[in-house]
Amino acid sequence: MSDLTGKVAIVTGSSRGIGEAIARRFANAGAKVVVTARTVEVRDERLPGTVHSVAAAIREAGGEAQAVAANLQKKPEREQLVAAALDAYGQVDILVNNAAILVPGATVDFPERYFDRMFEILVKAPHHLCQLTLPGMIERGGGSVLNISSRAAIHPKVGQRSYDGAVYGMTKAAIERFTTGLAAEMYDNGISVNALSPDKVVATPGQMFGRRYTQEMLDAAEPVEAMAEAALALVTGDPRERTGGIRYSTEVLEAYGLEPADVGMEAPKPN
Repeated sequence: MSDLTGKVAIVTGSSRGIGEAIARRFANAGAKVVVTARTVEVRDERLPGTVHSVAAAIREAGGEAQAVAANLQKKPEREQLVAAALDAYGQVDILVNNAAILVPGATVDFPERYFDRMFEILVKAPHHLCQLTLPGMIERGGGSVLNISSRAAIHPKVGQRSYDGAVYGMTKAAIERFTTGLAAEMYDNGISVNALSPDKVVATPGQMFGRRYTQEMLDAAEPVEAMAEAALALVTGDPRERTGGIRYSTEVLEAYGLEPADVGMEAPKPN
């Protein structure tokens, strides 16, 4: 059984969806979790969950969590996030870079402001958070970085439609190349670095917002618990063996003989 007792994890974008499931699963495994996202109040019932509600749910289940609101588009707030984690728990052993933004659109008229915003959140923020947390992991002789990616990073074939757009795919491809490069750099320090993607659509509130899924599509969707269990597997075990991977949830679960654990989250309802 995977055990994170005594470990401290920062999970970005954890007010709902995949990030929330990972935060809850890590807490169930004994980690002290820093729940962080921009959301501190619900402004749309279709997008439930805040950093405070998730942290409270973890504590109510017997776990330990701190809520830290942060806009990862802003460098000072990234620095404040890590400082708050260190103030609360004294160390950071696991960093999960899950926070994301997806603005679809064609390249020819893609707005520069959205391009810059996507790269800031999806590429620069994970890189910066690694710079802020890795020195402590190196000093303690171990740790884990997990970057949440997407099948959008896979190169589309000519004539194949890219539903999420070239820019989003570019950011995810960048984070996967960063993952393998960082894994090589951190190998001798006993720090694992992996990228993890879902195999199918994950029916999270964010995915469903503004979209219309049929019940058939929802029935075939991947549960957030699958990503959470795969994430747990990649931040435990021997870091010299579980590192440098561009991994997919189903493959990870099958490789380690795992089943998704219930983290107490209800599946989103169709719009």
